[in-house]
Amino acid sequence: MPRIIVITDPLSAEPGENPSVLLEEHVHSVHLSTDHAASQLVQRLAWAVSDAENAERTPARETPSRLPRAAARHSRQATQARRRQTVAA
Repeated sequence: MPRIIVITDPLSAEPGENPSVLLEEHVHSVHLSTDHAASQLVQRLAWAVSDAENAERTPARETPSRLPRAAARHSRQATQARRRQTVAA
């Protein structure tokens, strides 16, 4: 199954630090089947890219603890959107 994964750049991480996963989402052609669905996917992707850029600019010891929650929120929203699309289809 195809997936979109947005992580912080592992090359810019401190030694021994793992990259942060900001978005990991399974995608299907239905996610691009309408302008609205495609727009939602692009919006989630934009949030994740922005969060990844912010995480890379912030030293690890200062990274806000809300980043994992933000990623989880985006993932929950994506799951809810998929469920609505499945029910509508």
